[in-house]
Amino acid sequence: MDTFLNACRSVIGATHVLTSAEDTAPYLTDWRRRYTGKACAVLKPADTQELAALVRLCNEHKVPMVPQGGNTGLVLGGIPDDSGKAVVLSLTRLNSIRHTDPVNNTITVEAGCILKNIQTAASDAGRLFPLSLAAEGSCTIGGNLSTNAGGTAVLRYGNTRELCLGLEVVTPQGDIWNGLRGLRKDNTGYDLRDLYIGAEGTLGLITAAVLKLFPQPKAQLTALAALRTPDDALRLLSLTQSYCVSSLTGFELMSGFCIKLVNQHFPSMRLPFAEEHAQYVLLELSDNESEEHAQAMLEHVISAALQQDLIQDAIVARSIAQSQAIWDFREHIPLAQAAEGKNIKHDVSIPISHIGDFIRTTDALLQHSFPGARMVTFGHLGDGNLHYNVAHPEQETDQSFLKKQTAVNRVVHDSVHQHGGSISAEHGIGALKRTEILRYKSDVEMQLMRSIKRALDPLNLMNPGKLL
Repeated sequence: MDTFLNACRSVIGATHVLTSAEDTAPYLTDWRRRYTGKACAVLKPADTQELAALVRLCNEHKVPMVPQGGNTGLVLGGIPDDSGKAVVLSLTRLNSIRHTDPVNNTITVEAGCILKNIQTAASDAGRLFPLSLAAEGSCTIGGNLSTNAGGTAVLRYGNTRELCLGLEVVTPQGDIWNGLRGLRKDNTGYDLRDLYIGAEGTLGLITAAVLKLFPQPKAQLTALAALRTPDDALRLLSLTQSYCVSSLTGFELMSGFCIKLVNQHFPSMRLPFAEEHAQYVLLELSDNESEEHAQAMLEHVISAALQQDLIQDAIVARSIAQSQAIWDFREHIPLAQAAEGKNIKHDVSIPISHIGDFIRTTDALLQHSFPGARMVTFGHLGDGNLHYNVAHPEQETDQSFLKKQTAVNRVVHDSVHQHGGSISAEHGIGALKRTEILRYKSDVEMQLMRSIKRALDPLNLMNPGKLL
């Protein structure tokens, strides 16, 4: 191992080969602080060439590699196991914005770029990069691509996969594939880009990407509606889409219990409604015509929804500050959950038309098996992605309830499968769900994935134990 580490030091400099417990600790514990792995070193290359050289050394010495970006993942995808044999390849120094092309509506960035910095660079060029996540101030685009992250604007702009035109990748053998082509059409063989996006670093290391940009909207308006049921929220979604079409960029569902948690743990945050309601929907419109046009569309939708008795009350933000205050409720739900105690999280996707039945059915199943369990249900209703989290009953401790996680997962995931959904919508599989997917994916599908892994990474050194 000393020979290997000395060779790494000669490639990237001793300063960027971290081996002490103090230096490596921030890279070994997951964001939720539920698991800590071990590594023989954390390596921090400065560019693609240095990373490729490190990968070749890992091949020579048979050292497993765990790529890591901002370490904001929720499924242990960027954390090594406890064997201590692997190295963590931190890509945070690969953080340059290489090129912005406002005419082609593209931006070329390195994998370690923080998402918020990409948004800012796009804005400085008079363009919009629409990917938006709660962790955007610390997550990196390489991790976003490796997990095919979603976020709040999928309804209009799609997942990260839809926002990427080309990639640069270091293969498991240490070769560099330069696929940084800013083309909307390129039908010249297998789409290698799509192979690496969502692969969680198991097939190669994404080092740079060409991303799509869009014209900045002339107006962005936010509204909050109070409703009785998720079914009413689905009807409101259809109504809004019929009036607003592609101008609808956000449609977030939040249960009344979610809002109660936010009120409880952040008392200064209060919804401007006189009464409590069972469900809430946050709507966002982005309009390229004018603010007046967007305002008219939104008011038309709210008026029609009230007339059809789809909503019980609504407010429309009249300023940027009011809009941010509405979004703050949505963004504070995970923080309020954490303050309430540890909970059992589920990041699932359901066919949009089945979401109401899924929530009713699964809520009832959980109450039958785990009386008093509290469902923290929120998410991106417009694209079918729910964060269906289960908190401990008030009379039980969170640690006691966590011991039931396997049984709770079985109820939720079986219901997801029965409703035609997926047990991972945007968080990935990582190490947490790698055995769980065996229950829901066919043997043919699993064999195809294993065949791809064996073909590209025959030594199984690239993020081993993740996804498969």
